[in-house]
Amino acid sequence: MGDFSERVFAVVQQIPRGKVATYGQVGRLIGAPRSARYVGYALRSNPAPGVDPASIPCHRVVFKDGAMASGFAFGGPEIQRKMLEEEGVIFTDEGKVAMEVSQWDGSTAIPGSEPASPPADFDWARELGDIE
Repeated sequence: MGDFSERVFAVVQQIPRGKVATYGQVGRLIGAPRSARYVGYALRSNPAPGVDPASIPCHRVVFKDGAMASGFAFGGPEIQRKMLEEEGVIFTDEGKVAMEVSQWDGSTAIPGSEPASPPADFDWARELGDIE
C-alpha cells in the first residue's frame, strides 16, 4: 500500500462505532482535500475490512448526503446498511444515513490522543472557496 492509502486507513480506523465519515471528510483529515474519489479507491483495496479493533471499518464511510456506495466492495449497500444499523447508525426514511446525528466530528475515539485533523498550515478559506 502507498502512503496515501495508509493515511486513509489510519483515519478510518479511528471512526467510532455508531458514527460515519464522508469520503471528502477523510480526505480533508489526511491533508488531501478534494480527494474523495481517491479515498474511495483506497478503501476498495482495504486489506482488513470488518469491525474488530484491528480492522479498517470502511463500511463507516459514506457519501456526503448519507448515501452508501452502490458498489460497496464487501457485499453491496444492503450489507453496508446492515452493518451500520447493527452499530446504531440512524437512517432517514429515504434510506440514507442521518448525517446530522451520525456523522463523526473528526476527533479520535482513543482517549488522550490528538484529534485527527488537517495539518496546522491547512488553508480552510482557500479550500472552501472563501477567497477570490
